Amino acid sequence: MLKRLAFVSAALAATVFAAQPAVAATTQDPVRKDLANLVAEGFPGALAVVRDEHGRVRKLTAGVGDIATGRPVPADGQVRIGSNTKTFVAVVMLQLVAEHRVRLDDPVEKYLPGLLHGQRITVRQILQHTSGLPNYTEFLPDDLSVRYQHFEPHQLLDIALAQPPVFPPGTSWAYSNTNYIVAGLIVERVTGHTLEQQIDQRVIRKAGLRHTYFPVDGETGIRERHPEGYMTGEDGELLDITDLDPSWGWAAGQMIATPSDLNAFFSALIHGKLLPKAELAEMERTVPADLFPGARYGLGLISFPLSCGGVAWGHGGDIPGYETRTEVTMDGRAATVAVTAMPQSEEAAMDVLGTVDDALCES
Repeated sequence: MLKRLAFVSAALAATVFAAQPAVAATTQDPVRKDLANLVAEGFPGALAVVRDEHGRVRKLTAGVGDIATGRPVPADGQVRIGSNTKTFVAVVMLQLVAEHRVRLDDPVEKYLPGLLHGQRITVRQILQHTSGLPNYTEFLPDDLSVRYQHFEPHQLLDIALAQPPVFPPGTSWAYSNTNYIVAGLIVERVTGHTLEQQIDQRVIRKAGLRHTYFPVDGETGIRERHPEGYMTGEDGELLDITDLDPSWGWAAGQMIATPSDLNAFFSALIHGKLLPKAELAEMERTVPADLFPGARYGLGLISFPLSCGGVAWGHGGDIPGYETRTEVTMDGRAATVAVTAMPQSEEAAMDVLGTVDDALCES
């Protein structure tokens, strides 16, 4: 399942109002109704944290957090955030650019000699998915055999580099998790510290995130209260996949957070609290991206056109058991929606994204 499910999303506080664990489909609240519809579509559980432009926050849930016990979905529980990890990595890289330790248009070869077998790919291209590097997750086994297998970053690169380039560097756009494995290795080489340490010190602490972390080697569970994550087994039954070794995601998708922390992170980012103005501007220089209608990709950051007008910024993440979508706006609105299984269709994936749009546009 990993080959098909890992990060496919890329292709396709304040006053708190208490919410019931399950949401009636007849409610007039658009987000409550959307969450109930997601559960009706087959997601075991759904949760959202929404902040309006006045700073008012709602924490909403639907479905169950554990199908074996019927335990409700914990409001604002921790989830695996998949490819949202990329934005954290990109922020660290842009901080290094601001410190004149990395240059965006330098070749990767300058920082990691020989790693890409002589391909002239720049730092900017790996952050923006214009490198043409094959996506290693497409070549992982399509079963549960890697659930507890530990991968080192170079093993993931070896899988990708055994394949031919998708296109010459800089000539097109294609989402590839391989790009961020390379980015993570650059961070470690330039700083002399682990990626986990750099994300913690430079981003998590700076943004004041209390429930976000990069799992350490061998850590297979989720530390705080959380809904269980599920995948559909060969017999069609839901399999609890919460416990797994996420090392195959590493810099492309290993992290864990709460919806509130994701809202806080992306809001801090676009409001200039994590990067100087020049580096944030580089991050927000986008190119068309084949993700969903109107999507554009910057340096680890996606712009989302809103149905009510204007643009939101954020990312998304998919990993077996969970899908998350986060979008924030310059006027203070923020919304993260998470579901506890991977979408089984493009329509289901778009319904999750549509829930975020409704959350931001209802105010």
